[in-house]
Amino acid sequence: MMRRVLPGLLIFMLLICTLQAEAGLPLDTVEKNVSSVLDILRDPALQGEANQDAKQKKIESIADQMFDYVALSRLTLGKSWNQFSREQQKEFVSLYRTILEKAYMDKILSYTDEKVIFDKELMLAENKAEVQTKIITKSAEIPIFYRVYLKEGEWKVYDVIIEGISLIKNYRTQFREILANNPPEEVLKILREKTSEA
Repeated sequence: MMRRVLPGLLIFMLLICTLQAEAGLPLDTVEKNVSSVLDILRDPALQGEANQDAKQKKIESIADQMFDYVALSRLTLGKSWNQFSREQQKEFVSLYRTILEKAYMDKILSYTDEKVIFDKELMLAENKAEVQTKIITKSAEIPIFYRVYLKEGEWKVYDVIIEGISLIKNYRTQFREILANNPPEEVLKILREKTSEA
């Protein structure tokens, strides 16, 4: 009986080790992505107004790998997510992605010449973690925490906490107030207006 159990156990352990190897540590994944964004922002070949579009596309490509915008959208809307039709959900994810990228990039852009410290990771659950980073300026330390979860072998960001303010909670409060007295279309209308101004 023991001989039958051992091969199965070894295969199981091998599968777990393979999954962990592919996933990588949460901190390593965040550091790789954030460092890539900062490298683009600091690239001399991408400086100047003429290179803004190219720079933005490169950053968006990394952000798309880094963030799970569907998870961000569902968590932000909470129970209200089900009030949206499938088409409305799809549009919300697209519009919200643009808003979040701008909010995140604006913050990062303002600190591109400062030092970024990738401090530590805290496991929140078996497949969730918080990666704590901080930006060191001449006068202060700005904490930026990334909440990540394991999805199909990759660590994806589902929330960013900048100086103690969660992106999800911040927008959740705003959307909840709108949806209390308005249909989902009103939220989409507001997001369309915000993205057109960006």
